[in-house]
Amino acid sequence: MTTTLQDCRAMDQNDPLRKLRDLFVLPEGVVYLDGNSLGPLPKATAARVAAAVEQEWGQGLIRSWNTAGWFEMPRRVGDRIGAWIGAREGEVVATDTTSINLYKVLSAATRIASADAPGRKVVLSERSNFPTDLYIAQALCEERGWSLRLVDAGQLESELRTGDVAVLMLTHVNYRTGSMHDMAGLTALAHRHGTLAIWDLAHSAGAVPVDLHAAGADFAIGCGYKYLNGGPGSPAFAWVHPRHADRFWQPLAGWWGHAAPFEFTPEYRPAPGIARYLCGTQPVLSMVALDCGLDAIDAARPLGGMQALRAKSLALTDLFIALVEQRCDGQGLSLVTPREHGRRGSQVCLARAEGAFAIVQALIARGVIGDFRAPDILRFGFTPLYLEYEDVWKAVEQLRQVLETGEWRRPEFNRQQAVT
Repeated sequence: MTTTLQDCRAMDQNDPLRKLRDLFVLPEGVVYLDGNSLGPLPKATAARVAAAVEQEWGQGLIRSWNTAGWFEMPRRVGDRIGAWIGAREGEVVATDTTSINLYKVLSAATRIASADAPGRKVVLSERSNFPTDLYIAQALCEERGWSLRLVDAGQLESELRTGDVAVLMLTHVNYRTGSMHDMAGLTALAHRHGTLAIWDLAHSAGAVPVDLHAAGADFAIGCGYKYLNGGPGSPAFAWVHPRHADRFWQPLAGWWGHAAPFEFTPEYRPAPGIARYLCGTQPVLSMVALDCGLDAIDAARPLGGMQALRAKSLALTDLFIALVEQRCDGQGLSLVTPREHGRRGSQVCLARAEGAFAIVQALIARGVIGDFRAPDILRFGFTPLYLEYEDVWKAVEQLRQVLETGEWRRPEFNRQQAVT
């Protein structure tokens, strides 16, 4: 049975989350399928950031560290993120970048592993993990005389059984394929073999169900500017299980991670718990924007929360897959993202041997914004907070036209740009 535009409009009418779209600035005529790279602007953000600039900074000046609550923001915003990833109050800080936070937690994990199992010096990861994670791990391993072992996803379980792996470092939802790992299962297997588990939630937080405590995870980090809609370069976050939080310093022992930063003592004394994973002075204006992004996702709570978001995400991605297969059959596209709901994140990735980059550029010119991932991936993110089922139909219709007309072959769509 073929799904029609009218069917999609009927689905929108019955969508319990449909009013959340009004919380965002969405340009007219644009179908935005790149929220897994950068979430759109919440309507409340500009005024809130302007108030922070004009009132808190402009009038409050340095007093606003106290009167406007700037100093507490990393932990307060961290707690708001924690509520979406199965963390408890006081266990998450919003701070720094994903790469920096990974360096902190991986450093702590390797120190714990060195103390508990000194013979192990291997960090295990997936070969297709996001490159910054691999680069950070490579640099740290070279610094410490460890080894970074990269394998395909299907080899992770057998590698964990070798007995020499100290740390398992994975991204929960693969950035390139949309495939989602079994966090609880892999963490349990890692622990059975004496291995710590670090999870990157950059493509999970705010998009798919995550329960760090239920999964037994050891460390987690993630991004604030994708599904949390915190704005370009917004603060990331870090979580450490309480059983590990006080065991070691993290290596960037800055003054914000000191037990009493305004004592200004020359010796470092780490703060208890997650606060020691802070480093330097926080970017207040960016933190304010992230706070607004969390307001937008928190608006889903009375409408069913993560259960409702996940149900719509799966419905949107199911619809996209079905429509692509119905309307773009014979055009050389292959599905990369798993069909199984339990293994799929909130994106759909298609592969095409020829022209993948140019096809994405042609779609963008038509107002359908996705992105390209080398060497052959057309990647489309589906954020249930603001996407409509009609958006899915429109996106596939534009994809069909781009493919059938060969429009993507035009020279302007084949010029490589700095950001893909």
